Amino acid sequence: MSKTIAILQSNYIPWKGYFDIIAKSNVFVIYDEVQFTKNDWRNRNLIKTPIGVQWLTIPVRQESLHQKIYETKVFQVNWHKKHLRTLQANYSKAKFFSEYKDRLFTIYDTESLYLSEINKLFIKGICDLLEIKTPIIDSRELELKGDRTEKLIDACKKLNAKTYLSGPSAQDYINKNLFKEENIDIEWIDYSGYPEYHQLYPPFEHRVTTLDLIFNEGKNARSFMKHT
Repeated sequence: MSKTIAILQSNYIPWKGYFDIIAKSNVFVIYDEVQFTKNDWRNRNLIKTPIGVQWLTIPVRQESLHQKIYETKVFQVNWHKKHLRTLQANYSKAKFFSEYKDRLFTIYDTESLYLSEINKLFIKGICDLLEIKTPIIDSRELELKGDRTEKLIDACKKLNAKTYLSGPSAQDYINKNLFKEENIDIEWIDYSGYPEYHQLYPPFEHRVTTLDLIFNEGKNARSFMKHT
């Protein structure tokens, strides 16, 4: 059986598409050795509120334009308290909020000040709730070499993968010929056509954090994802 891997930067409480790409992989690599970008998904995500979507943002300090994601640190020690209050205020009426609140809120107890470590805790915790068993590793364990595309190929080789699974936006920069030369297939995940679930505060919004799906659908959450 051919092994498939996916490689993505860590995001804060990511949307359901992020977990679909993990579920569809045999190994998932968190690649936080790249530049941290402001106003991106690395340290924030969207939730539903009675007045529309709202950003939930981890306050971080960017001290250099060359700062890597794994080097990025939180600068407000009690940031999690605001996030907990905001989630409580906007999801307390969700059908499965009380059932899953404690398991998710416990993750906020981390004392880590590093964004990458915080993100990984949530990614692994949400995978556990969704019963996604894919092993998750840090790219630094692989000591990847080369330029952007060469590092992806290097990861595939070191993990004995014959297929690289990627989000559609990467088509703009991946050198497909290099993959072909190494006999590694590229599979593009399709994020279109997700079914709607019972979500608070219409109209429906797909882009929000997976916590929205879990709080509203509980154990049935995976049935609203593509890779079940």
